[in-house]
Amino acid sequence: MMIFATTANIAAKNAANFNPLQLFLDADIVVKLVIIGLLLASIWVWTIIVTFIMRLGKINRLSDKFERDFWKSGDIDGFYNDHGKSDLPVTKVFAAGVAEWRRSTSSKVIDREGTRERLATAMDGAIAAESDKLADRLNFLATTGSVAPFIGLFGTVWGIMRSFAAIAAQQNSSLAVVAPGIAEALFATAIGLFAAIPAVIAYNRFSHRLNQHEARLGRFADGFHGTLSRELEREG
Repeated sequence: MMIFATTANIAAKNAANFNPLQLFLDADIVVKLVIIGLLLASIWVWTIIVTFIMRLGKINRLSDKFERDFWKSGDIDGFYNDHGKSDLPVTKVFAAGVAEWRRSTSSKVIDREGTRERLATAMDGAIAAESDKLADRLNFLATTGSVAPFIGLFGTVWGIMRSFAAIAAQQNSSLAVVAPGIAEALFATAIGLFAAIPAVIAYNRFSHRLNQHEARLGRFADGFHGTLSRELEREG
């Protein structure tokens, strides 16, 4: 009975120490490095999430105003002089179209079909460039979502190996001896999932919103292309 009581007391004492900070402090140096790396990755993931939400929200609000003002305006050159220097993606697409229009119509003889093709190519290129800029940091979310669980699993495997080494050294396989090391090891997996789950969710959601924004730029480019195409017919 004394043996069982002693074992129960040891287990209760160890259970009291099973809090995240204590698990980290008791972990092996390799497991500590894994946990620190995953925590840093998690912090960066949440930084990207917050900044991307704020950035895309601001872009959408300003783009709404830009498009409303543009379609109300009847003077493309005047509107370009007033709004063409903005860093908004839709402004970049607009500026690319205006720049190509001016180059293509500067000569005495205008190639209408060639001008239409160049206009479409210039604005499509601007759309692709702006989409790439917005999606730049999302690669880290995808990488973290796919790699973090395996890094956490590495820490778990290492911690369990350490627990088995402790069993061999003490020649005691009781739960009180094994549990602390296993808990430290599983904590690494938990941190890996903590970093990976929001990264995967955010990446999928942001990819969808980027596709929507790219489609919006495409619709604006199509409308602007139609406006310039009609202007081109009047030029002839």
